[in-house]
Amino acid sequence: MSPRSASVNEELRRRSKERLLHAAVELVGERGYEATTLGDIADRAGSARGLVSYYFPGKRQLVQSAVHRLMHRTLEEALEREPRTAEGPERMARAIDAILGLARDRPVLMRQHMAGLLQVEVGFVPCPEQRRLAQLLRDTVARHGSQDVDRDYPMLRAQLMGAVFAALMPGAPMPLSQLRTELFERYRLARELGVPPDAGAPGGTTTDLSRFFATGVPAAEDPAGPARRQAQSK
Repeated sequence: MSPRSASVNEELRRRSKERLLHAAVELVGERGYEATTLGDIADRAGSARGLVSYYFPGKRQLVQSAVHRLMHRTLEEALEREPRTAEGPERMARAIDAILGLARDRPVLMRQHMAGLLQVEVGFVPCPEQRRLAQLLRDTVARHGSQDVDRDYPMLRAQLMGAVFAALMPGAPMPLSQLRTELFERYRLARELGVPPDAGAPGGTTTDLSRFFATGVPAAEDPAGPARRQAQSK
């Protein structure tokens, strides 16, 4: 058997990392952060446990990257859904509704994410997933008519994260409808724009997140295939 090319090896590494991100989102959403170990994530992904440390400095960084992937793909899907539009107000409304929708649909995951951002020893960790989320939000701000994106993007990010925090506050959550109204008023958006969180996404909410993670590798090319299939069958 001839050795795999460098490009094939690189693709296998990329997809191995994708499986780890996918597994982290699933497990933390199911069990919470503290009850999920790096070993659990590696087992769910069907990966060698040493690969987790190879790709990520620790569990918190892995989970942050995984949630930022979920956020930017959810946002991207909302912005580009049919009917596609370049209209600034509609795209801003879709962005707000997409992030509020995550607070509704993935409360455990988003609550753990917010708690992680406030951890002094880790805090906010820039990564490729976070940078893609930032690009989408910056573009949304620009299309909405901002004259100073560098000033207005951080404010939008803070407003969205503040709304998620308020919606998920244990014992004193604020209604998503009220938070949406406040954000829509701030950005001068008509309430009929976007998709209100209490209405659900077009086609309904799905628990399957695999579309956000390119994890499909032919078994013959996947060195972790047997272990992954055994883990998934448990």
